[in-house]
Amino acid sequence: MKAEKPIQWIANPHAHPGVPGGLTTEFFSKELPRRIRGFHREIPGYKMSPLKGLPILAERLGLGGIWVKDESARLNLGSFKVLGGSYAIYQRLKQRLGLQDQDIPLSEMLSGAMREKLGPITFAAATDGNHGRGVAWSATRMGFESIIYVHKLTSRQRIEAIEYNGGKVVIIDGNYDDAVRQVYQDAQRNGWEVISDTSWEGYEDVPKWVMQGYTTMLSETQEQLSGQGLSRPTHVFVQAGVGSLAAATLGFYATLLGEDRPRSVVVEPTKAACLYESMRADDGKPHSVGGDLDTIMAGLACGDPNPLAWEILRGCADYFAVCPDYVAAKGMRVYGVPIHGDPFIISGESGAVTLGALMYVMEYEGAAALREGLALGPQSQVLLINSEGNTSPDDFRNVVWEGGNPVPEEYKIYPTP
Repeated sequence: MKAEKPIQWIANPHAHPGVPGGLTTEFFSKELPRRIRGFHREIPGYKMSPLKGLPILAERLGLGGIWVKDESARLNLGSFKVLGGSYAIYQRLKQRLGLQDQDIPLSEMLSGAMREKLGPITFAAATDGNHGRGVAWSATRMGFESIIYVHKLTSRQRIEAIEYNGGKVVIIDGNYDDAVRQVYQDAQRNGWEVISDTSWEGYEDVPKWVMQGYTTMLSETQEQLSGQGLSRPTHVFVQAGVGSLAAATLGFYATLLGEDRPRSVVVEPTKAACLYESMRADDGKPHSVGGDLDTIMAGLACGDPNPLAWEILRGCADYFAVCPDYVAAKGMRVYGVPIHGDPFIISGESGAVTLGALMYVMEYEGAAALREGLALGPQSQVLLINSEGNTSPDDFRNVVWEGGNPVPEEYKIYPTP
């Protein structure tokens, strides 16, 4: 049987050349990231995650630069997700206090009369691992309880990481989307506060806050690029599950830069390609995909897109692409065994797929049309987000040590003599 192609894509005819308006402008106003970053600075242990350049690989691929925002270092949690979960909890607490229009120091909110008024709260979330770990960590440090629902394919190590950070874990018989539905139903019965990174009718504030929380990572990136003498990335490859990270990234840049925004590719696993299929349907609506969503990219194994994220991406993303698992596995190995002179990066399956995708766009003849459509070349400065580190060590070792999910022979790229 012929192996799956390394990358397939669809151009988005609806992408706005400037600022799309609508939810993009509403969610990602220019002044908001500064305020959100101010909140994150209050969290003990906060510091900027590193931005790492891969100049030798960039030269090999014919690019001006590759820049990797390495979220594996974020607060010792191995993922960017805590940025969204913590900010959403903070905003929900302000809402419960009737102070949502004020910027209240976190320390003030969690002491004295305000803390007494808040009383006991249990925060709940569904997760494939990283979001739940971030919610549990945030709730515990703010003095609240948390309960996290995971699906049956979640690795034991991800479950243990949630428990280590104070969350009670419930395993449900289904996939990630089933866990989302179940935690909401149980929260309604038990009076829990759901912190979800995806939205549904009547539940939009929290997913909005989660997306906004991710902008701290992007405002850091802009500061770090400036330190390298660069005003902006020219291109962004960003991975997607429900689409919240992708929407935050592209919405942030569309609002900040307008017509100078980076050209973009949203990358999903072929086995969980809800945004790609939504674009292919091209009726303006988000569409779900079913099945077990059985991909090594556990953080992207989502069948139901976030409707809010979809609306933003439909106006901002230039291309939607899908890649098989071996592309993510290749990205992990390239990060872990870099060309001499480039830094070593620990990247999990969901964090590495964009590097694998970028390499195939530049080296695979079958992707020439996408390469040309993006105008990638020696002047291009490409931003990638390593969204997770080694958050599931057994799965990580299977790929990096044992060579799991090898590149099929027909899609191996050999250097020219």
